[in-house]
Amino acid sequence: MHNSGPAPRHAVVVGGGMVAHRFVESLLSRSGERWRITVIGEEPRDPYDRVGLTGFFAGATADDLTLDRSVLADERVEFLRGETVVEIDRAERRVRTRTGRRVPYDRLVLATGSYAARLAVDGFGLEGCFVYRTLDDVEALRTFVQRRTQALGRPLTGTVIGGGLLGLEAAGALQGLDVDCAVIQSADRLMSAQLDLPAGDALRRIVEQRGIRVRTGTVTTRLDPDRSGAVAGLEFRDGDYAATDVVVFTVGVRPRDEIARQAGLDVHPRGGVLIDDRCQTSDPDILAVGEVANFAGQCVGLVAPGYAMAEVAATRLLDGDATFPGFDLSTKLKLSGVDVASFGDAFATTPGALDVVYADPVAGVYKKLVLSDDAKTLLGGILVGDASAYGSLRPLVGGALGGDPAAYLMPEDGVAAPTGDLPDTALVCSCNSVTAGTIRTAVHEEGCADVTSVKACTKAGAACGSCVTMIKKIVGVELAKTGATLSSALCEHFEMSRRQLFDAVRVSGLATFSGVIERFGTGRGCDICKPALASILSTLVGGHVLSGENAALQDTNDHVMANLQKDGSYSVVPRIPGGEITPAGLVVIGQVAEDFGLYTKITGGQRIDLFGARLEQLPAVWKRLVDAGFESGHAYGKSLRTVKSCVGSTWCRYGVQDSVGMAVQLELRYRGLRSPHKLKLGVSGCARECAEARGKDVGVIATEAGWNMYVGGNGGFTPRHAVLLAEGLDDEALLTAIDRFLMYYIFTADRLQRTAPWFEELDGGIDGLRAVIFDDSLGICADLDAAMARHIEGYEDEWKATLQDPQKLRRFASFVNAPATPDPSLAYTVERGQPRPATAAERTDVGVFIAGTTLEVRR
Repeated sequence: MHNSGPAPRHAVVVGGGMVAHRFVESLLSRSGERWRITVIGEEPRDPYDRVGLTGFFAGATADDLTLDRSVLADERVEFLRGETVVEIDRAERRVRTRTGRRVPYDRLVLATGSYAARLAVDGFGLEGCFVYRTLDDVEALRTFVQRRTQALGRPLTGTVIGGGLLGLEAAGALQGLDVDCAVIQSADRLMSAQLDLPAGDALRRIVEQRGIRVRTGTVTTRLDPDRSGAVAGLEFRDGDYAATDVVVFTVGVRPRDEIARQAGLDVHPRGGVLIDDRCQTSDPDILAVGEVANFAGQCVGLVAPGYAMAEVAATRLLDGDATFPGFDLSTKLKLSGVDVASFGDAFATTPGALDVVYADPVAGVYKKLVLSDDAKTLLGGILVGDASAYGSLRPLVGGALGGDPAAYLMPEDGVAAPTGDLPDTALVCSCNSVTAGTIRTAVHEEGCADVTSVKACTKAGAACGSCVTMIKKIVGVELAKTGATLSSALCEHFEMSRRQLFDAVRVSGLATFSGVIERFGTGRGCDICKPALASILSTLVGGHVLSGENAALQDTNDHVMANLQKDGSYSVVPRIPGGEITPAGLVVIGQVAEDFGLYTKITGGQRIDLFGARLEQLPAVWKRLVDAGFESGHAYGKSLRTVKSCVGSTWCRYGVQDSVGMAVQLELRYRGLRSPHKLKLGVSGCARECAEARGKDVGVIATEAGWNMYVGGNGGFTPRHAVLLAEGLDDEALLTAIDRFLMYYIFTADRLQRTAPWFEELDGGIDGLRAVIFDDSLGICADLDAAMARHIEGYEDEWKATLQDPQKLRRFASFVNAPATPDPSLAYTVERGQPRPATAAERTDVGVFIAGTTLEVRR
């Protein structure tokens, strides 16, 4: 690289985690050619999102969790994966790695993080004992559970020792692997570092309602093995014993400070490299950031303080003036269906602090705000069971609350929000330390006019995403001050929002994309407006997704009615309403998978996914399935995916209603319903909630008085709990209410907006929604009912119709001159007895397949 100026200085970063990644990203973005960087990471991976680790059990891959690869791929950076630093030579200012490599430095940054603490109990090293810290840990845990389940021929029982944030996430992960799970906590409550006793009790009830057993005030003293040497049980200090097949320890972390100790740096007696507010260690050439750094006697295992330290360290290397303000211990639990948040002075340790508390044990809700002695300044809070106000309250800590505290705990519209502007110093995005003032500056000085541009400019909302709603509000207010408004344009071709465009198409009666864009838009359209119009036209006009102009409007997956996988193959997901399937149906799916060499997996939505089909195989696969009575499961579309159910009163001794029958009825009623985003429903046969209905867009829970209906729940990386809309509905009333809710959402939501954020922005909140659906406050119920009736009457299976149309079948050919030729870049091998995509190292340059797998169409 040509550089006519002074030679760049050299920074060495020891550690390859999230905080190290943030430091490098920050330094590169501001240093120009002044610094070159060597990053030495112990794991043989690129840095990944450790906060999202539990997403691995929900289908996220290592690639999904990997952070921006372009940062460490920069030409100014050398990244040494799988290397361990074993010595720091402070006199010579260089480090030595385990392989003998010596790397000199001008400044050294320690970002070695922490390791999972181990309990000093007999039997810790038995097979089946795990910690929950790295991707390797969770991969090993999943592999063990799958292998052990198969070996024992039964579901496993599991135990998580440690009931903090990570312990509850680990319990959720085990439950996702069909392990019957318990949490053992030595303290008197769950999340004892974040919650007071009443909040802990409320959280315990919620967790136990999810089917996870909880024991508090319990200390484990011994792990007992079975004859094979695997863990079989736990002994407790009080003399009790519990059988278990797998144990996960989440009892805290310890800073990785051994290399600093060897180098003679000052280290705290309880661990951690001592730093000042400039992230400086006792050596002026060495800084420490993240979980290894001890500031004011504390090491904290949260990402937000680590990111703040990384920014301070980068600024210091650039001769800037920045100081670390201290630890922000605000946390939000990432466990689907469990809404918990803690922020600020949650335990009211400030002298004279006042508590304002709202508790509803029946609903599983506990909320507490901690205020100054004059009841004006917000100091902190705890939210359990309903954390919807977290995004609004968290930025107000240390400032005036600006309203009646009760209004935040019991908001009339279901979503609390500040009544005034946030001060510039208010921290809106705690993950990336972005204040309200920084966002305002981005609007006024950087020209940012929407959330996306603010995110790119400031990184606000780029991590967990819980602050996006607040960012949108701030941007809207600031644009209004300039006389502008937050653009609601669908894209550059349509100045209307999706909702406005929906109304325009409905009123105009236009039935084609070309007609709509000619009248209401400009240009030829793009990959934003085309799929959005396809969805709108599907609702208002109907028709096959591959008919006429529709075929050119679809997203990648809808274009071939299958989900594209990362290896270039496709997945096939037949609909299995309510998870109910006959033995004959299982045989057909199994035979199809065997004949076409497909990998099979039971999904979280009670269906069977077949992976690895080539494009030209899709019609042949679907022909077999359609002939056997199956139809498209629409796993590829922004439409209804599944309706999950428990076994209900048909089999379960606790069931009070036929949840399977209702789930089947709902899935057949709403199959193929196109919407702004995917839809998931759930039906539970009793209040034990085995179908996890309150984590769905529409959740139905049976009671002896009828069906309770919940709306606006979503899973994913920002899970939302559904809100109760109505109680005690009979079958007919339930169907009408769901019809209207879904159609009202389809009529009014923004592009790619799920029901949870749509509901949060809805005028009037839950009461306004009830008025629309049950009282016809907008006078549109007849329109909603008619639209749903048209959908139900006009439904046809897309794959069945495609198989009957030679014109549509022409698009399922890999090559025009060789429609049955396999993609030569693909190779398959066997994993756990089933085909899997080949790794990059296994791929071949010729059209052959690795021995061990048959990919053959039997005719």
